[in-house]
Amino acid sequence: MKTAICPGSFDPVTLGHIDVIERAARIFDKTVVVVLENRGKSCRFTPEERVTLLRKSTSFIPNIVIEHSDRLLADTCADMGDVVIVKGLRAVSDFEHEFQMALMNKKLNARLDTLFLTAGERFQYISSSVIKEICHYGGDVSELLPPEIHDEVVKRLRRDISCRTM
Repeated sequence: MKTAICPGSFDPVTLGHIDVIERAARIFDKTVVVVLENRGKSCRFTPEERVTLLRKSTSFIPNIVIEHSDRLLADTCADMGDVVIVKGLRAVSDFEHEFQMALMNKKLNARLDTLFLTAGERFQYISSSVIKEICHYGGDVSELLPPEIHDEVVKRLRRDISCRTM
């Protein structure tokens, strides 16, 4: 069985994330989406909330599992056996960072390979950071978020923003 790992912080999950996850699920027998903790990011949603948002957003994909890990990706993958890391790329700048991470993961776990999927044209400009910024100013993110979680995410992000500005 060929297994893919789609790691990310997913804070919040976007339609761009869903595009990559869905495409990975068509290529691999099993796709494990792993919510990672990124010490370099200030997340608005807890890991448990991000897992829940992902489950709601991907319920139509039959061969995926959503998990959380607070460990190095290379160690998480080692526990799962033979897996391939799948990462989405929007631009050349993404490639530079992701290529470096792929090399480090390979160094930490020689059995790991990384497959890069380019973002679909409709999703190349979407990022969780952009969604947070648009919500901060009250903009419309309905074409950027999965419809299953749109209202919940917008309500939460706008609440968080109004609490910080008071």
